[in-house]
Amino acid sequence: MTVVETAEQVFRADEVVAVLLPLPLVGAYDYRVPEGEQVVAGDVVRVPLGKRQENGVVWGPGRGDVAAGRIKALLGRIAGAPRLPEVSRRLVDWVASYTLSAPGAVLRMVIPVAEALEAPALAHGWLPAMGLEEAAGLLRLTPARQRVLEVTSAGVPLSTADLAQAAGVGSSVIKGLAEAGVLQSVSLAARDDERQADGDHPGPQLSDLQQDAARVLVESLGAGFSTTLLQGVTGSGKTEVYFEAIAAALRQGLQVVVLVPEITLTTQWLHRFAGRFGAPPSQWHSELTPARRRRTWRAVAEGRAKVVVGARSALFLPYANLGLIIVDEEHEGAFKQEEGVIYHARDMAVVRGQLGGIPTILASATPSLETVLNVEAGRYRKVDLPSRHGGAVLPEMSILDLRKTPPEAGDWGPGWLAPGLVQAIRDTLAAGQQAMLFLNRRGYAPLTLCRACGHRLQCPNCTAWLVEHRAQGRLVCHHCGHQAPSPRACPSCGEEGQLAACGPGVERVAEEARARFPEARVALVASDTLGGPAAVAELLRQVTAHEIDLLIGTQVLAKGLHFPLLTLVGVVDADLGLSGGDLRAAERTFQLLSQVAGRAGRGEQPGRVLLQSYQPDHPVLQAMISSDAALFLQTEAEARRQLGMPPFGRMVAVVVSGPEPAAVESVANRLAATAPRASGVEIWGPAAAPLAVLRGRHRWRLLLKAPRTVKVQTLMRQWLSQQQCPSSVRIQVDVDPYSFL
Repeated sequence: MTVVETAEQVFRADEVVAVLLPLPLVGAYDYRVPEGEQVVAGDVVRVPLGKRQENGVVWGPGRGDVAAGRIKALLGRIAGAPRLPEVSRRLVDWVASYTLSAPGAVLRMVIPVAEALEAPALAHGWLPAMGLEEAAGLLRLTPARQRVLEVTSAGVPLSTADLAQAAGVGSSVIKGLAEAGVLQSVSLAARDDERQADGDHPGPQLSDLQQDAARVLVESLGAGFSTTLLQGVTGSGKTEVYFEAIAAALRQGLQVVVLVPEITLTTQWLHRFAGRFGAPPSQWHSELTPARRRRTWRAVAEGRAKVVVGARSALFLPYANLGLIIVDEEHEGAFKQEEGVIYHARDMAVVRGQLGGIPTILASATPSLETVLNVEAGRYRKVDLPSRHGGAVLPEMSILDLRKTPPEAGDWGPGWLAPGLVQAIRDTLAAGQQAMLFLNRRGYAPLTLCRACGHRLQCPNCTAWLVEHRAQGRLVCHHCGHQAPSPRACPSCGEEGQLAACGPGVERVAEEARARFPEARVALVASDTLGGPAAVAELLRQVTAHEIDLLIGTQVLAKGLHFPLLTLVGVVDADLGLSGGDLRAAERTFQLLSQVAGRAGRGEQPGRVLLQSYQPDHPVLQAMISSDAALFLQTEAEARRQLGMPPFGRMVAVVVSGPEPAAVESVANRLAATAPRASGVEIWGPAAAPLAVLRGRHRWRLLLKAPRTVKVQTLMRQWLSQQQCPSSVRIQVDVDPYSFL
């Protein structure tokens, strides 16, 4: 269904309009259009709110349920602020209704930078006011002054800061030349910070299979709403295929947004994009400077930013002419927002595509069960790339049964690498190739306990053990960020030398690897060891230049990185993540292991993957070595279908939290007592959450389970409307939960 933007409604003097504020309020407030003014739905306006003033968006006609004498007047439109498109407003309403969030909190994601609403100040630059000889007659041309005039002689006006940097001088030199009349001030036209991607820029030669896949994606442009799963094995060239769709969108003058799970790990992707389109895309994520966020937001709203790549929040930007949405690695759990407005960016991307009547592409080597079932039901199309590009073959996989061949200890302490894996690493390094060891656990050890009294070092703010980071000499909570120096003595009994590290983290595996392979150049890679995109770029350079022999890291190494010389991947603990009460544990582990395995053998040499396990017969591991993802998903789907679990049923999580445990438990019990009673609806709980204390707040959980035919949002609104709780207690609702902690 193609949704066409309708003509915006005009509101004239004395009419009452609803204005939505980007604040977590219950809804829009009524305001009167002042005398001599008129506004249009979508206009950004200034309004009084109590004793202060706030920015808001005209949402439509007022409710009319407030006495005329109590309605305050708008203070006026914000000059230069782009009008919020109708499709963005409908997205706000849809997301708020589905997630049971305050509409203003959703609007805050659309307008996260208030300063961007104001028209940017007109910038000024400098050009020569006379020739070099004439200038020499007015004042002595020092080397610094001469450099300034040489730079400006190119005829390109530069700001004071840019000119000072280009000429290698201080701003006082420029000021002196201006006061002498040698430089003249000119207005700088508004410009984008970067060149824009060019859809006609030549790309690589695609294989016949890739060309066929790209053709399907290109033909979806301008044909209304559709969702297409682009599935391909790791190394099949999915990125180059959807780049063709981006190129076609650019040639049609459309904007494109590409959502990625981890923006800091897209260095290779950004490099490939710039090579393909002749310029980098605009970026949107939390690490941008405020000034850059302000400029990017306006460039998006004004249609100047043609391609935006970003984290999940990039979806909510007010695109002026969005024509294509791409969700890369659509299966990734990082697309689930767990705080504030709780939503899944993959699902909201499909909604945004439907509201705007535009195509959405979901790309993955290991698509989520939800997406696979939507393909089977005919709601999504599927384009498949079943083989690697350029003749590369999928790696050979095998399981090392740790029950039969356990790791051997050494001078470094307990061993974590089985003999078979140790020998495989030696053979790989001897052949001049690279290897990777994967363990999805940061730090040195996940638990530290006292041998004398049994005390375990726990976070003071959370129900979680402190993780030792030996390289930093610190204990860290991976939930709230609490840090403390590693103690010499047990804080409970005072005994020194009795604290023991239990279990391995990547630092401990690296310790063993350096001892076993002293000649190897080892690099430890985890989210807390990478200092941002620059550090990632340097790591990639070192790996590509073969300055590193053995990579040891967490899931940051599993996501889309290409290492041509890497031929061996060893998974230290393939069982990690298979147990516990997580509904998606098996699916998530299968996806992660598949992604990790996909790093091997992407170049000319074939790859091997060794999975260390105490559960070699587990269905996930058997599916891995048989490369039968379809059978695994079929088995997983049937298990959930029989239990009525998502995606065959609906779930809503309710988390009650607060600083006082008694108040939290009381509210949770009251919720249970007033729970809805409807056919097929089950309420589980209340019970203390697995993370019973998080960041100092005590937590209780309830789960609502219902058939797909039940409108859970209606049930939840009725249920929550009956609740009254202390201001210190918070009730958080998560529709379609992914985390059960």
